[in-house]
Amino acid sequence: MSGILSFSSIVFPNWCSSSRRVVRMAAAQTTNAGLSLEAMAIKPPSHPTYDLKGIIKLALAEDAGNRGDVTCMATIPFDMEVEAYFLAKEDGIIAGIALAEMVFQEVDPSLKVEWSRKDGDYVRKGLQFGKVYGRAHSIVVAERIALNFMQRMSGIATLTKAMADAAHPAYILETRKTAPGLRLVDKWAVLIGGGKNHRLGLFDMVLIKDNHISIAGGISNAVRSVDQYLERENLQMEVEVETRTLEEVKEVLQYASQTKSSLTRIMLDNMVIPLPDGDVDVSMLKEAVELINGKFETEASGNVTLETVHEIGQTGVTYISSGALTHSVTALDISLKIDTELALEVRRRTKRA
Repeated sequence: MSGILSFSSIVFPNWCSSSRRVVRMAAAQTTNAGLSLEAMAIKPPSHPTYDLKGIIKLALAEDAGNRGDVTCMATIPFDMEVEAYFLAKEDGIIAGIALAEMVFQEVDPSLKVEWSRKDGDYVRKGLQFGKVYGRAHSIVVAERIALNFMQRMSGIATLTKAMADAAHPAYILETRKTAPGLRLVDKWAVLIGGGKNHRLGLFDMVLIKDNHISIAGGISNAVRSVDQYLERENLQMEVEVETRTLEEVKEVLQYASQTKSSLTRIMLDNMVIPLPDGDVDVSMLKEAVELINGKFETEASGNVTLETVHEIGQTGVTYISSGALTHSVTALDISLKIDTELALEVRRRTKRA
């Protein structure tokens, strides 16, 4: 991918003989091997300060430490070339292809990466969906970092896709409950899975939550303070306020009816009530949506699971937010294998492919 610089902090000493040895695993063929798809199918969210290349460099430096890959230097001649194949070991939505390609290019710009799938595509267990070829040393160094990103992102995208489909016609959102330092990566995976992004951080949206309301002395005071601040600072941005009761919803609506406000969305928090039989009571949520009556966007939060999200989505709410999309990630199992024929034999024997 253009604009990617090589990762100069990792040094690979050329300790082997000068003759170039090339290994080709001809028995393993990538599905639609001639197909090369644009990796950046879905672009990451825009952020004013986030350094995606810096995150990649940090991950590589964490792995390399002060010596680099000692196992690789001990076992792999530096000039050997190989092909390695990406193998899906579970069904799911693939995500992180573009980021994985950035990792390989950061380690060694001479590596060539080809894909038969793109970010957001569904993959089945056992599918070879891409390959990387070039210097074996570089591939093995980049392997785990690329897979770590892809597995986490694919896990997020797979759950997001399931929840987004079930939530329709409401839209599914993530929250700020992301892995520290991986905020943009996690939110990128949500987009790939068919969800929409909530605010990226504390800077791009006003979200008045319970603690703000308590400190401000009430919900009307909190919204009024935000309106005054935005006017004073000459700022225009989305404003959301969290409500926990129907009385708070009514208070917000009354304030907005009497005062020009920047308010754009009302969060309806914990208005989905779990029942002993595992079902949920959404009557309070539905009443709140009816009270608001389209005057503002609405967002349901709390007790959102894959099992409950469909019923929540039928209440007329605009958005449904779920922290579980990113704080309880189950990674999608993906591997990168050079000796693909042997790898497939082992997978068959262990019933994992």
